[in-house]
Amino acid sequence: MNIYTYILRRLLYIFPVIIGVSFLIFILFNVVCPDPTLIMLGKHATPEQMAMLRTELGLDRPLWVQYFDILKSAFTFDFGRSWNTKQEIFQMIKNGAIPSLTFTVPGFIFSTITSLSIAVVVAFYRGKFLDKFFVVICVSMMSISSLAYILFFQWFFAYKLGMFEISGYEDGFPYFIPYVILPIIIWIILSLGYDLRFYRTVMLDEIYQDYVRTARAKGLSERVILFKHVLKNAMIPVITYVVIQIPYLILGALLIENFFGIPGLGSLVVDAINSNDFGVLKAMSILTSLAFIFFNLLSDVLYTMVDPRVRLK
Repeated sequence: MNIYTYILRRLLYIFPVIIGVSFLIFILFNVVCPDPTLIMLGKHATPEQMAMLRTELGLDRPLWVQYFDILKSAFTFDFGRSWNTKQEIFQMIKNGAIPSLTFTVPGFIFSTITSLSIAVVVAFYRGKFLDKFFVVICVSMMSISSLAYILFFQWFFAYKLGMFEISGYEDGFPYFIPYVILPIIIWIILSLGYDLRFYRTVMLDEIYQDYVRTARAKGLSERVILFKHVLKNAMIPVITYVVIQIPYLILGALLIENFFGIPGLGSLVVDAINSNDFGVLKAMSILTSLAFIFFNLLSDVLYTMVDPRVRLK
């Protein structure tokens, strides 16, 4: 089977997955969740007020029609209007995606490159001081709350030293750059401990494989073994780990965006939760599910490119 046939088949497999996911989202928001009109209007709402709001939001229609709307939105991206602001939800998501991506993408790229590079170095010096030092650093970084990093960096580097902007955001390049430098640094620090520990484990798992002992017996140097063989064979778990994190970039970072006043998707989700905007929450749930489905497909395709042992079946 060639790769194009494989991709086509996987795309066909996506349809039943989307149907199942949209059904679960429908059950969660339209069946299991309490009456949204009661939540939005409060406990003192009259039946007449609830009936009027239910009609306005389209909740008085048959359940199968409401489910079909959710399923259709997964293919058309027409999510209707916000229950709170009355704006088009897709436009709200587009407006929030750019501020989120301005700091999540650079942070993700730099954290991945840095942690993977350090992991290769500590794998080369495994068991020595440098390896143990970074293991301690990783555990220490993972043990500190992300909120502590945000508050300390804002107070020390932005407030005390005045090196960065404390909060705010301006649209357009390069006006947003001063506002995203500190969030990018915090993103890298928050990711570094988890990423480095994972990549180090992957490298060490490969180092103790039989083919590495065979390569040593043939007289190959540790440097050649590590960079030519181990790193290449470790690409499947690395690709899986990297690709599965990409949907989180689209969602933004809830804490960072809220503390730094960045009007991204993270802030959009928090505002929707605070205002009980179920329309926005459903839309974000659908988009997140679609992102995970697509990037899982992408990771499967990338497997075949980096490892000839993987066959398309």
